[in-house]
Amino acid sequence: MSISPAELRKIPLFANITDDHLSELVRAFEPRDVPEGETLFRAGQVPDRFLILAQGEVALEDESGERFRLRPIAPVGELGAITRLPRRLTAVTRAPSTVLSISIVGLMDFCERHGDVAFPLHYNLLTMVADKLRRDQQRIAEMRGNIIITQKAMKRMRDALLEGEDTPLHKQLFDELEGLIEQNKKGRYLVEPSRLLPTHVRLDDGRLKEVNSLSRESIRFEVDGAPEPGSAFSGVLVFSDAELPFSGTIETVIAGHAVIELDLLIDEYARVLDDHLTRLQMLDVVL
Repeated sequence: MSISPAELRKIPLFANITDDHLSELVRAFEPRDVPEGETLFRAGQVPDRFLILAQGEVALEDESGERFRLRPIAPVGELGAITRLPRRLTAVTRAPSTVLSISIVGLMDFCERHGDVAFPLHYNLLTMVADKLRRDQQRIAEMRGNIIITQKAMKRMRDALLEGEDTPLHKQLFDELEGLIEQNKKGRYLVEPSRLLPTHVRLDDGRLKEVNSLSRESIRFEVDGAPEPGSAFSGVLVFSDAELPFSGTIETVIAGHAVIELDLLIDEYARVLDDHLTRLQMLDVVL
């Protein structure tokens, strides 16, 4: 089955590319007929192929069920494929389908040999990512506004309970509100380090553990064994341009990952951590 350049251009990633270049690009893909019910990839897998749905239907699913239904002509997770990020959803064919695919290595080789195709392709990719960031920022701003409104309301309710009659129910409600207010503090929000700004914890034996997320108050990373929650922990945060000794308490251990609640940092170390967090956060911002 062949796809015309006009059909391929419906995919935003291939916009503004000439017919000749698109025809050359599509010839680099391999067609494959796929029966109904076949899983193209699963959530958590690191992609190694770029897929285009040429015929049929593909459902994108998570734990709660179907999220999206794709119909031709459509890429199947193009951003995740090109950036090699683990899949967030599972793709399953819902009708006999034809899928065009090319390995990521093959696509990069094609782009190296055809700079006149690679430039608009990567320009379109950057445009898509920038647009996605802007939309995400708008949604985040709306959620942040809702959190602020909720936080203020909870503080008013907490103050009302303090002024009211002291009963076991009042104490329970006060404790619940106090916990939620503390949880919603800005400093507790974790940032996921980028592959471009790697962040590690160096253990006492010299090994490096990749940090999954961190904030001004806590760090999350993979640990060996099963350390006891509440026990003390110390190590060194290793950034690309700085190292930061720290100590803290193991708050939780879930699925081999520990969350360390940091002890109070001296001002010098706090500034280093704040600068690193700012650099990570700026990767999510389009100015």
